[in-house]
Amino acid sequence: MLSQLSPAIRQYLIVTGNYWAFTLTDGALRMLVVLHFHQLGYSALEVAMLFLFYEFFGIVTNLFGGWLGARWGLNRTMNIGLGIQIVALAMLLVPGSMLTVIWVMAAQALSGIAKDLNKMSAKSTIKLLVPDDKQGQLYKWVAILTGSKNTLKGVGFFLGGLLLTLMGFQGAVLAMAIVLAVVWTGSLIFLKKESGKAKFKPKFKDILSKSRPINILSGARFLLFGARDVWFVVALPVFLASQLNWNHWQVGCFLALWVIGYGFVQSVAPKFTKTGNDVPKTQTVVWNALLTLSPLALALALWQGLPVTQSIIIGLGLFGILFAINSSLHSYLIVSYSRADGVSLDVGFYYMANAAGRLMGTVLSGWVYQQWGLVACLMISTLLLLLSTAAISFLPAREKHRV
Repeated sequence: MLSQLSPAIRQYLIVTGNYWAFTLTDGALRMLVVLHFHQLGYSALEVAMLFLFYEFFGIVTNLFGGWLGARWGLNRTMNIGLGIQIVALAMLLVPGSMLTVIWVMAAQALSGIAKDLNKMSAKSTIKLLVPDDKQGQLYKWVAILTGSKNTLKGVGFFLGGLLLTLMGFQGAVLAMAIVLAVVWTGSLIFLKKESGKAKFKPKFKDILSKSRPINILSGARFLLFGARDVWFVVALPVFLASQLNWNHWQVGCFLALWVIGYGFVQSVAPKFTKTGNDVPKTQTVVWNALLTLSPLALALALWQGLPVTQSIIIGLGLFGILFAINSSLHSYLIVSYSRADGVSLDVGFYYMANAAGRLMGTVLSGWVYQQWGLVACLMISTLLLLLSTAAISFLPAREKHRV
């Protein structure tokens, strides 16, 4: 069956499979760390700090990983990412007495490097598999990759909560390491060699983007993901566990269902949006503006004392739908505006901004929630989304700016 497919389709399936397997372990590991260490008595800010190096090294990895991908080839950077994730998981298999904050932060640093090497490689590879005049197909492939990835990340959240309940922390980590090692072996054998290596030899200074559209999209992405994580990544699960008295199974299941739904909407986003060289700037601005209203509405509902559980379910559902469409649009636009030769340089710079936004959001999520609560996190999210909407309004039309 696979032999009858075109080489581009086969490579797309291999890249997507690698991305799926990695994402499953990454989502499960995040939920395991949040719930396990909250159970051990860590405060919301302390839990957030466990992910500090994860996000920081994601910034560094995207910045330098794009340069490495252009010089070495994307197959190598993807396989290096898978290997590093296995090492990160192995670090968490030490006895419980050795799981100090510094040790876990170091393991999370490796996981952050691995995650962003994998993501940068996957997104960049798709650019090389689709002709430039097939923008609709490019959007669909990017949307499927991104949406399915987030669906599996949601499954990973669910899996993390379930495995923590059934197998304990170390048993869950060991199971994930074994599965990922099998996937890594297959990737080393079947992934096409030299994919994504630039024809020119990019210099070190080329890691910084000189393209106005890439810089605008990167700034908007920084604000977009900071706005999500400032209330979703730490504040929300801790709020559900401490204020609503939900157990690990309930928190993991709820957040998993949200991310699965979010990923599904990302996959079908092209049905609701237009693509091609004439993608209207106003379309992205409108979707960004609609998204801005959702955390504001949830904050007002909680401030007015409306039923908390119902408000969070409805508010998070609305936020997820709108955020998924925005994220899918942004992911398509960065691939579309990137150069074909040395695509990983542009994509790496963009996802560096993405990681920086997550870092900001993660730290703020723990600190602001601990100081002022969930409503304050939602208001900061609203402000960041306003700024993201303003940034994307400066994006030039693609047909007027070929990069």
